[in-house]
Amino acid sequence: MMHVLVVEDEPNIADFIRRGLIYKGYSVDVAGSGEEALERAREKPPALVVLDLMLPGMDGLEVCRRLRAADDVPIIMLTARDAVADKVEGLEAGADDYITKPFAFEELLARVRAALRRSRPDRREMLRVGNLVIRPASREVRRGERAIELTAREFDLLEFLARRAGQVVTKQDIFEKVWGYDFEMESDAVKVYVSYLRKKLNAGGEEDLIHSVRGVGYVLKA
Repeated sequence: MMHVLVVEDEPNIADFIRRGLIYKGYSVDVAGSGEEALERAREKPPALVVLDLMLPGMDGLEVCRRLRAADDVPIIMLTARDAVADKVEGLEAGADDYITKPFAFEELLARVRAALRRSRPDRREMLRVGNLVIRPASREVRRGERAIELTAREFDLLEFLARRAGQVVTKQDIFEKVWGYDFEMESDAVKVYVSYLRKKLNAGGEEDLIHSVRGVGYVLKA
């Protein structure tokens, strides 16, 4: 049984998520503060964390950073703020996905399932695009001699593009295959993730491998 840690200080929301996930077959722990969340994660490491941004004391961003420093557990951030800058801040802290309050449980469940599905590395091959090397089984990425650290979602996006290197993929394709739900949901997320992927891939001054195709999507090519 997959274990999920829900970090939410509003009892009604926490109970809504807990009951829904238990009904769908997950085991669930609830923490009402950042400090409690870190303690519970140490005692019983979760397969996934649902983390509220606005917490008393230690906020969700700091909790996310600490969880990410200790483990590569998938983290879904909950936030009442829907500005792109706020979402980007969560992604930079190490979150793999975000969902804006209020939300339907079905949307959260879809993201939980997608995140857990992506977190199971069972592929053995190595992917190459120019001097970019991707190892899906170990989720390692190198560009030349430089190792590149990616979040789980960033890695999934890069792997998706690499498996279709030289082919133009639409934003809708990316959402359906990488996020696992309909394109209408949070459509700016693709742009945000591509931007951060580019920044990490090109941090050594290399040429851009991810090319935008105006009005269509993206293509990864050397």
